[in-house]
Amino acid sequence: MITMEHVCKSYKVAKRNAGFGEACKALFHREYEEIRALNDVSFTIQDGEMVGYIGPNGAGKSSTIKILSGILTPDSGKCLVDGRVPWKNRIQHVGQIGVVFGQRTQLWWDVPVIDSFELLKDIYSISESTYRTNLDELTGLLNLGELLRTPARQLSLGQRMRCEIAASLLHSPRILFLDEPTIGLDAVSKLAVREFIKKQNEVHGTTVILTTHDMQDIEALTKRIILIGKGQILMDGTLEDIKQGNANIDETIAQLYRTYDI
Repeated sequence: MITMEHVCKSYKVAKRNAGFGEACKALFHREYEEIRALNDVSFTIQDGEMVGYIGPNGAGKSSTIKILSGILTPDSGKCLVDGRVPWKNRIQHVGQIGVVFGQRTQLWWDVPVIDSFELLKDIYSISESTYRTNLDELTGLLNLGELLRTPARQLSLGQRMRCEIAASLLHSPRILFLDEPTIGLDAVSKLAVREFIKKQNEVHGTTVILTTHDMQDIEALTKRIILIGKGQILMDGTLEDIKQGNANIDETIAQLYRTYDI
């Protein structure tokens, strides 16, 4: 189970005007703006749920995922993932979660993908039998094949994302955080990734939190959605709760954003 209670997180961002003079002034007197990324965020996610976590750019989605995965420490509030405080129990925690950031990589850029997998095997202390079983299953389901022998830098975006998802699941995590996993993928790759995530949930009972701007991902994979905007939870319900007549999912979400002025 995942619970967040009254979580707040702020950042200080340096600001200055353009120009050489302003750059010199900033060396001695730097101005900061405080950004409230999360403001009293609370929700609960049960084991085995697949939840769409949606909102516009800058809403606080990635900050939430980073707190849940133990990368960030909140300013205040409580957060428990399977009874662990993510940023306090990092070693135990990372062994039970998988994280995919669509714009970040966990693959080593200049070596074949299989070498990255072998290194992750040692990092997570995965037994040889579990590693081989998971590798064979992931290779088949995600159609990796010859990709395993290719350096990450030579993969297309869609190929790399399939490898990223496999890398995050080698250690059999109970919880999977997906931050824009289908960004930039073609239609065929998107369908393959969606089908794989569905099977992972159905067969292994993996809890999935999906953040994305592709509402077709949300419609295909999740029944429950949590809407965040300006650092606050604005809605927690199902797609059926917000659908209006025959409007498609993109139109529905756009209208929802307008309603909440985000």
